[in-house]
Amino acid sequence: MSKILLIEDDRSIADMISIYLSEEDYQVHWAADGRQGKELFHSVGPDVIMLDVMLPDMNGIELCRELRSQSQVPIMMISAKSEVSERVKALVIGADDYLCKPFSMRELAARTGALLRRSTMVKAPAAEADAVSAGGQSIKVDIEKRCIYLQNHPVETTFSEFEIMRHFWLHPGKVFSREELLNKIRGIDTFVTERSVDVHITNLRKKVEVDPKEPKHIKTVWGVGYKFEL
Repeated sequence: MSKILLIEDDRSIADMISIYLSEEDYQVHWAADGRQGKELFHSVGPDVIMLDVMLPDMNGIELCRELRSQSQVPIMMISAKSEVSERVKALVIGADDYLCKPFSMRELAARTGALLRRSTMVKAPAAEADAVSAGGQSIKVDIEKRCIYLQNHPVETTFSEFEIMRHFWLHPGKVFSREELLNKIRGIDTFVTERSVDVHITNLRKKVEVDPKEPKHIKTVWGVGYKFEL
């Protein structure tokens, strides 16, 4: 049974989410504030975190940043703020999904399932590849361990960032449209925007490129999308 850590100060919303997800065979652990959320994060070891942006004792965005620095567990931000800038901010600091209130329980469950599928995918050993060097920089993507190595040092990524890099790595030179990348990292039935892909690409470039403004590996194909060159 997958464990969900729900950090939400509104008791009525928390109860509704807990009841619905419990019926979907999830084990839900509820925290009413950020402090309790951090305690449960360490004691429970959740498979997915659902985190409200507005908490009584701290900013949910900052808590997301803190949790992301400690773990790669999928994080879904929940908020009444629907502005694009808020969604982008959450993605930039490491969130994997962003759901605006009010939302349907079916959509919440579908997005939770999508996050879990991505985080528990079975990797084929054949997908591992030797490191490649370009511009004096060695890059390796270990599909089985879900890790990117730069100069033999692991690079921290979100699930979405890694999924994009995985598809690039397995198909060097292939041009992916933003829509294709969206479908691969979110699932066809989950609502996201093309701006999400741009944010993840920007973050990946900062992590693997010598000069993110003049990328040598993750290239923009104007009018189409992106491709990865070895």
